[in-house]
Amino acid sequence: MGRTLPRQPAGTTGRLFTVESAEATLVLVRRIVTDVVAAYGELMRLRSELQDLSVETGRERELQELRGQIDQRLETLKRLHVELKEIGCELKDFSAGLVDFPALYRGRRVWLCWKLGEDRIAHWHEWESGMAGRQPIDDAFAAELRTAAPCAAQDPQHSVGCEDPEPAG
Repeated sequence: MGRTLPRQPAGTTGRLFTVESAEATLVLVRRIVTDVVAAYGELMRLRSELQDLSVETGRERELQELRGQIDQRLETLKRLHVELKEIGCELKDFSAGLVDFPALYRGRRVWLCWKLGEDRIAHWHEWESGMAGRQPIDDAFAAELRTAAPCAAQDPQHSVGCEDPEPAG
């Protein structure tokens, strides 16, 4: 009889990562997240400009142009967010570039945590605790993840993560 995994929240992928398989995605994830942070910053600037212009009269053409630019940035952010979800990770903060990768540790779901500017994935946190609960990854933790998700540990360079045996549903 197999063990039962805790249910994952709706909307998350069915992939589980080891530290190695998550780090194997960082070249691509880093590029995508760099674009996310830039697009989000531009979106916030455009929204502020729109708010400032909206109190003035006779600026309808400029307002319409700004709305079009905002829509473009929103579409860009949606596309980039989908790209990250397809990899199997979750974007947690658009301005800071915070990304979590689902993993299984001692029979419970946890997140491997990475932030734009960090060289590697060096932290993890409980499923519900968020960035405030970040803990350093040590060798024992990484080894436990390889045991829990052996398919990702076999070939981390070519594995995007294991399929979770019990995806959200």
